[in-house]
Amino acid sequence: MTRRRWIADEFSGDHAALLGDHADHLARVLRARVGQEFDISTADVVRRGRISLVEDGRVEFELAEEVPFAKSAEITLLVAVFKFDRMEWAIEKCTELGVARIIPVISRRTDSHLAAASGKRIERWQRVARQAAEQSRRASPPEVVAPLKLSAALNVPDGCRIVLAESEEETLLRDVVGRSSSNSLFALAIGPEGGWAEDELSSFREAGWISASMGNTILRAETAAIAATAVVASALFAL
Repeated sequence: MTRRRWIADEFSGDHAALLGDHADHLARVLRARVGQEFDISTADVVRRGRISLVEDGRVEFELAEEVPFAKSAEITLLVAVFKFDRMEWAIEKCTELGVARIIPVISRRTDSHLAAASGKRIERWQRVARQAAEQSRRASPPEVVAPLKLSAALNVPDGCRIVLAESEEETLLRDVVGRSSSNSLFALAIGPEGGWAEDELSSFREAGWISASMGNTILRAETAAIAATAVVASALFAL
């Protein structure tokens, strides 16, 4: 039977712990008991852990041997802030697909109320990403940073950088990914409802991004994020 995986909140040597609501979910909802075993991720290592203490707000583990785990895809996802319930769903699913970092972006067409409230959502988005990482047996969650203006988000690390654009009629995402299959670093930029404004697309082009399309169908922002991530992750995992 596959052991469930947890990402430790603190660890040192052969000991690790879950804290707060994280621990309470394991202790109260899943009724964890001393002696049960789980896989425990501590930074870049996953080890077998046996519960040694269960109390309110804290579950401790004694750590044993390392266990193998799959590496995450090196994908940076820029996603313009959109309706929070849908955005959380996109963060969850893109985490399951293996993105390495998520950068929320305040774009020209981001709703002003969502833009104003987005800075207060970062902890929730990080929690959603951590829970999805544990569910999908990742060693660590993606980095989820505080929302940035587009101008501050354009210069992500070198690699193949692709902005999805509804106005792009010639270049498909799958073709760009196919031509760039030797790359191990990808960045994807997903626009808000209504898409990127023309001046924003110009900024992407000036920064060296490639415009691409998912095809003739107009997708919701969350669907585009998940579908595009799946296309790139599939290529990376095949390398």
